[in-house]
Amino acid sequence: MKKIISPAEFQVSIQSSNLIVAVFKADWCSDCKFIDPFMPEVEAKYEGRLTLIEVDVDQVGDVSQEQNILGIPSFVAYTDGRELVRFVNKLRKSREEIEDFLDKALDVYHTLHDTPETRDTL
Repeated sequence: MKKIISPAEFQVSIQSSNLIVAVFKADWCSDCKFIDPFMPEVEAKYEGRLTLIEVDVDQVGDVSQEQNILGIPSFVAYTDGRELVRFVNKLRKSREEIEDFLDKALDVYHTLHDTPETRDTL
């Protein structure tokens, strides 16, 4: 997972026409550490369909406030610079909940980006 270390890098990342999912985290967050062991497997499962980026809330200045991140870890899906869907709360997240969210993000992304011709062939 690529680590985002500045507000400018975050803004550039979310401008992609691909599906970008920002994972807002911090080194001191125990619930963030809970997801660390399985996130590489989750990332591999979704490879080629979406890109996960890690956003350290302590390193990116006001980005987490601007994005209204109320608890971490939090997941927010973007494309073309706009938010599609979010999984933001103060609760610990399980692998199943994260994968359910990523599936939902993919559904929303494809609804917006697929033409009727490509949707029929999926």
